[in-house]
Amino acid sequence: MSRVIHVQATEQQIETLCQKNGFRLSVVEALLSGGFRVVMLDSRDSDAFRALMKGKVIDGPVKRSSKHIARQLPTSMRRQ
Repeated sequence: MSRVIHVQATEQQIETLCQKNGFRLSVVEALLSGGFRVVMLDSRDSDAFRALMKGKVIDGPVKRSSKHIARQLPTSMRRQ
């Protein structure tokens, strides 16, 4: 399953839950549409996080900031 979860919670709630359960976070990013995009380092952590936050998981499309860092090389730097 995906390591990415979109949740309607505060950053403090997310961090507290992760610390309490030993989940390893990669990124916590505020969403323009409300809530947070949470990326875990391990898919098992994300599955457990999803189960604990089941009432706050955002299903469907979300709007991210254009300021997020893409992890893909720009077109000009890709191998042809």
